[in-house]
Amino acid sequence: MSVLIVIPARYASSRYPGKPLVPLTGATGQSQTLIERSWRAALAVDGVDRVVVATDDDRIKEASEAFGAEVVMTSDTCGNGTERCAEAHQALGAGYEIVVNLQGDAPLTPAWFIEGLVAGLRAAPDAEIATPVLRCDGATLRGFLEDRRADRVGGTTAVFGVAGQAMYFSKEVIPYTNDTYADDADTPVFHHVGVYAYRPDALAAYPTWPVGPLETLEGLEQLRFLENGRQVLCVEVEARGRQFWELNNPADVPRIEAMMAEMGVV
Repeated sequence: MSVLIVIPARYASSRYPGKPLVPLTGATGQSQTLIERSWRAALAVDGVDRVVVATDDDRIKEASEAFGAEVVMTSDTCGNGTERCAEAHQALGAGYEIVVNLQGDAPLTPAWFIEGLVAGLRAAPDAEIATPVLRCDGATLRGFLEDRRADRVGGTTAVFGVAGQAMYFSKEVIPYTNDTYADDADTPVFHHVGVYAYRPDALAAYPTWPVGPLETLEGLEQLRFLENGRQVLCVEVEARGRQFWELNNPADVPRIEAMMAEMGVV
């Protein structure tokens, strides 16, 4: 199956304008923008036929082409990354069998997350979309709860059935647990990793559906698939000692840079 990775990026983020061009300093002091680090993460994935940045902003286009990325210009009416991926795939001829949405705010996404995601979708013919989930340890869960108490938008959590079929995604910490966990202990909470793999028919249909109440309330684009009865497969991935976090707010920059320093990411 042919695989396309699209990295959707917009400048006019309501929570963090200009986020794709924010510099992140690695373990050796080397600074690269968020969009470049996301692009390099995509290039590290095995079995991918093409990687493109999809944007509606000339500043992101110029910066991306300067470090060697292929850019597809999309309209400024795209409401989220999935809509931008659908438009980019169509602009490229809509010929890929799996389209991966590697959102431009996830530079720490390991290659094996995406490789496992693609393998999971290939092995589940009834699933139309797949997305990775990572079991939280006690330290991660505590960080999620602290973010919510401080009214910060932190990680997204997911609940799913025995076959991996998604039941719900939320920016609240679900499922509820009143237990306490050691830093390295497994918890029943799963961190949703904001990466998606779509079959082309489901991706093409997505922009034709109206935004539903759950997507509106949570601000989570994947809920539109669930609200329209499409099967979303949650694929559990392993951290393998790798820390993961998405850049949602300015306060996440030092957190991600600290993780990069600890893991030796240049």
